[in-house]
Amino acid sequence: MILAGDIGGTNTRLALVEVENEGKQILAEKTFQSRERTSLETTLDEFLSLHPGDLSGASFGIAGPVRNGRCEATNLPWVVDAKTVARQLHLKQVGLINDLEANAYGIAVLQNKDFVLLNKGVRSPKGNQAIISAGTGLGEAGLYWDGQGHRPFASEGGHVDFAPRNHLEMELLDYSLKRYRRVSYERLVSGPGLLHLYYFLRDTGKGEEPPWLAEEMRQGDAAPVISQHALDGKSPLCFQALDLFVSLYGAEAGNLALKLLATGGVYLGGGIAPKIISGLKEPVFMNAFTAKGRLRPLLQDIPVRVIMNPKTALLGAARHAALGSAA
Repeated sequence: MILAGDIGGTNTRLALVEVENEGKQILAEKTFQSRERTSLETTLDEFLSLHPGDLSGASFGIAGPVRNGRCEATNLPWVVDAKTVARQLHLKQVGLINDLEANAYGIAVLQNKDFVLLNKGVRSPKGNQAIISAGTGLGEAGLYWDGQGHRPFASEGGHVDFAPRNHLEMELLDYSLKRYRRVSYERLVSGPGLLHLYYFLRDTGKGEEPPWLAEEMRQGDAAPVISQHALDGKSPLCFQALDLFVSLYGAEAGNLALKLLATGGVYLGGGIAPKIISGLKEPVFMNAFTAKGRLRPLLQDIPVRVIMNPKTALLGAARHAALGSAA
């Protein structure tokens, strides 16, 4: 039995997974609020007290750069060390990989029903693949063909410099630089980024915020409020914010596709994409994805899919452990 984990800035998901041949069955699962726990170790203790099991391996995907089996999480005040966790679990070693790398491992075990197609393209079976996921932050990873299958590798591409494409985005960059010392794509293409885009449009007079909307945003998580009222057509300002978000998401997904020459396909993961799937199906995303000048035909031929299965990273972490890829 394998212990798999998906550690994010908002949620930490843990599961016991039974692995037989290529099949992976989740036997027990629990989601924890990450910031309500002090460390992964205490979270593991709580989970295993509820779901004890005889572990044969363990692997964890975490939102942050993993170096020498150790990670200081980007959007969470945790430091996770694979050797420390291995001792806690009485295992010789455990896997510790970037969360997007875990998602990339999970793609291989998904079924057609787990995807929504945004662009059919012309798939190259042995071509590089890419995954980009907006959630609490913005994660990116790649997969290359090793002669037998696609092998994932991590990156921190979500932290690259934001590059405006038009006058509106130049104004956005100027606005953002008054708040941040440096503006990365993660600052804009993420849950907090959607709220930042909303404030930008509101504060620069491009839309009006009615009192009922301001009150609703104060009472709960503002980003889901913005996306919901954008999709239901209730707020023009929310619609503008989500439209800009989708365009920026598409532009950076296209950038990633170019950097990795991802002719095998681009996947959108993370928690936001499934919730705004109707918005992603509109032309805005793919127009931004393919708007790369002379390389537009290349981008038009790349398949683009949204991952709808929220357990992809857990399944990927389990697959990582099962393959013996522990750090």
